Amino acid sequence: MSEVQSSFQQALIGNRNMEDTNKILTKFKGCYFGNTQLNLEFLENLDDFEIRDDDVFIITYPKSGTVWFQQILCLIYFEEHRKGIGNLETVERIPFLEYFSREVDFAERPSPRLFTTHIPYYLVPRGLKNKKAKVIYIYRNPKDVMCSYFHFSKKLTASATDNFVEFMNLFLEGEVAGSLWFDHIKGWYEHKNLFNIHFLMYEEMKKDLRGSVLKICKFLGKELSEEDVDAVVRQATFENMKNDPRANYDNKLKAYFGIQKKGHFLRKGTIGDWKNHMTAEQNEKFDMIFQTKMKDIPLKFIWDMNEE
Repeated sequence: MSEVQSSFQQALIGNRNMEDTNKILTKFKGCYFGNTQLNLEFLENLDDFEIRDDDVFIITYPKSGTVWFQQILCLIYFEEHRKGIGNLETVERIPFLEYFSREVDFAERPSPRLFTTHIPYYLVPRGLKNKKAKVIYIYRNPKDVMCSYFHFSKKLTASATDNFVEFMNLFLEGEVAGSLWFDHIKGWYEHKNLFNIHFLMYEEMKKDLRGSVLKICKFLGKELSEEDVDAVVRQATFENMKNDPRANYDNKLKAYFGIQKKGHFLRKGTIGDWKNHMTAEQNEKFDMIFQTKMKDIPLKFIWDMNEE
């Protein structure tokens, strides 16, 4: 193939991806959001959203352990969920701030209210900056985020591409819901002094779930008995979640994507799956970008399950 043909082909791919991106994403104040159940009117007025002192927000970039942490918080906060006598799904107990049915009235929800969101720091309600409501930011190594996001986009959404090379380019350019991973995590970290925020690493939860649950409880001021902590840890394991209809998003897959395969939303949840996807060249490229973008961010990252 000639250089001209190659350039033309890349241009076609770029144009196609941009067209597809415009169909499946909405850009609001510099951040991309998925169109499924997006409440744009709510987003436009989010700055005025009234925050309560005991509100709790789960903040994540997509594919960083969001669904898992919804389950963990449900098990910590709701005894009926922990004891298996409540049928409410986690996403009903801890709804997304930006993706929800218009029939939902957050002002009517009893305290403490728990929320989930992927929004960047600069879009949150201004009341969250009074440092009373609590924010838990869950972060995951971005190589695994990217690979998990690729499978999610390919199978569960109208993805702009089903080619990993193309998706990696979209991810590194921020042309996905959540926009650029680097901007999201750096934004929250660099402005952490504005919030009552706790950063928690996905891989740390994988390696020491009980220790992580205890850290979370301490931050939230929740005192659980040893028996209750055991119940949280047992039910929050990946395999147990895949079989729990309250936590595995099966009903949401059926409603939004027409997928009825049990546990399909939760794929692997492992550490280091990026090694099964990325070539040495792709890994080197990613490392160079990561080192440049994250050089001033002292957060720890784990890239392999055997890594301490």
